[in-house]
Amino acid sequence: MHDAEEDEGDTAGAGGPPRWSTTEERWAAVELNIQMAIRRGEFDDLPGAGKPIENLGRTHDPDWWIRQKIERENLTGLAPPVFQLRTEDANLRAVLDTYSQEEDVRRHVEDFNSRIRAARMQLTGGPPVVTPLRDVDAEVDEWRRRRRKPDGATAPTPSTPAAPRRRWWRRSST
Repeated sequence: MHDAEEDEGDTAGAGGPPRWSTTEERWAAVELNIQMAIRRGEFDDLPGAGKPIENLGRTHDPDWWIRQKIERENLTGLAPPVFQLRTEDANLRAVLDTYSQEEDVRRHVEDFNSRIRAARMQLTGGPPVVTPLRDVDAEVDEWRRRRRKPDGATAPTPSTPAAPRRRWWRRSST
């Protein structure tokens, strides 16, 4: 009869994984498998070969994978409202300058203010909403000022005639 202690150094049965008695034996088996895979060329041409490991010096972030996905795929609209509103607040003038009518500017600022109010009333936790509300009339007045030229004239209209286009081909004159 076999003792249970004698079987620990053997394989785990027919076709089972081997059992090692010490940690050193396990490490040696793993190292042997790695070296054999290297000789077979299984590690050749891996993506990222010869490049530094990204984020090696950073502290541990449990949400690293979602941050990388957002950066890699340039996803927007996934951040909490606090961060979305801060970003939108920083870019508000540039967005307002794309509008050509005062009603659109007014509507956009009112919508922005309503989203700030809604974010302040959420009870889901997270960082507080510190983005200030915008004065609609003041933003419309600034929008008008930015649209005027320094001499008091208004911004050019898109109906100004464009320069004649040059043709890419020419007729032969012979």
